[in-house]
Amino acid sequence: MKEILSMDKVTYSYPSEDGQPTNAVDNVSFTVHEDEWIAIVGHNGSGKSTLAKLMIGLLFPNTGDVSVFIEKLTEENLWDIRSKMGIVFQNPDNQFVGSTVQDDVAFALENNGIPFEEMVIRVQESLAQVNMGDFLDQEPHHLSGGQKQRVAIAGALALKPRLLIMDEATSMLDPQGRDEVIQIVQELKKRTGLTVISITHDLEEALLADRIIVMNKGQLLATGTPEQIFSRGNELDSIGLDLPFAMKVSSLLREFGMDFNGEHMTEKELVNELWTSHFSK
Repeated sequence: MKEILSMDKVTYSYPSEDGQPTNAVDNVSFTVHEDEWIAIVGHNGSGKSTLAKLMIGLLFPNTGDVSVFIEKLTEENLWDIRSKMGIVFQNPDNQFVGSTVQDDVAFALENNGIPFEEMVIRVQESLAQVNMGDFLDQEPHHLSGGQKQRVAIAGALALKPRLLIMDEATSMLDPQGRDEVIQIVQELKKRTGLTVISITHDLEEALLADRIIVMNKGQLLATGTPEQIFSRGNELDSIGLDLPFAMKVSSLLREFGMDFNGEHMTEKELVNELWTSHFSK
């Protein structure tokens, strides 16, 4: 598979008033390939948000290299590389610049010099992709949280990116809004082969990824499939990560004497196990 993004021994320290800076990211290396969904998880202060800033060139590493689309990210090529990325942040209100939904989606296209005729088509297509085609002339502040985040995703998709980076993009949404946004990104990835990097503290969301990268105290603690990562349940709990609901319920039921076959990462898996092993006899 083609390499989309990589970090090679990346270290970054924020300036410190006492002259003794602590590495927010400490000697981190990993590679993301085309068509992958990667979830980067960690507690507050683990370094995951600093990683996001390094990926999009808001910060540059003190040591090591960040490469995107096989090019080392530099101040000289930053804007060209960013034009091939879609970026969705935590608070959609901070991303809105247009007076209407279509104006907002068109903003990045105008900045990239897209001709007007093509811009109109891209705005309509990207809003249709996120089921917001009927909201072209709506004012963004009248939308729900989930709708706002969908518009933010549409703005990213209008650029026809090869890579979508979501930095805590669902953390401010209610459960319904969160599920809507995640479902849309899943469908887009399946339909277009979009590569997705999701920075999140929500391990339920991380279950959807192809691979998970776990950050702790600025270092890469572990990387693997969801099954491999969640098999380390006690270790994740010890660094302040909240385990998926189904895993916590399974653990409690084991304490009450119920025997299960392996771990249950989703509620569906847990319900099926309970039904087939304990209640259907």
